[in-house]
Amino acid sequence: MSIAHSDAVTDEQIAHLVRTFYGRARSDEVIGPIFASAVHDWDHHIAQITDFWSSMLLKTGRYGGRPMRPHLVLNLAPEHFDRWLKLFEATATELFAPELAAEFIIRARRIADSFEMGIATTQGKVASPRHSV
Repeated sequence: MSIAHSDAVTDEQIAHLVRTFYGRARSDEVIGPIFASAVHDWDHHIAQITDFWSSMLLKTGRYGGRPMRPHLVLNLAPEHFDRWLKLFEATATELFAPELAAEFIIRARRIADSFEMGIATTQGKVASPRHSV
C-alpha cells in the first residue's frame, strides 16, 4: 500500500523507507550477512542512512560522512549491488506512489553505480555504470 500520494518526499517518508528496507536487508540471504558483519549499532546506522537520504533528496545537509569509505572494506561484488537494488526498488515501489518511488530508485541506481565504479578504481580496474542511464 502506498503511503505517499504526492510527488514531494518528506523526512517521515524517508525514515519509513530506510527502516523498512533495512529490516528486509538484514534478513536477506545475500546481503544480510554483509550487514550483520559490518553494522554493530543498528539504531545509529538507520539514523545515519536516514540523514544521508534526507541530505540527498531534501538538501537538509544532515549527513556529513563519506559513504564510499566503509563500503571499500566489505569485499562487495556486483551481485551484492544487484540484490541491494532489487530489495530497495521493491520497497520503494511498495511504499510510495510511482512518481515518488522513482525519485528514490533513480538515486539508488546512481549510488550503486558510483560505489561499484569507486570500488573498481581502488582495485586498479575500470567499471562502467550498470544501473543508471
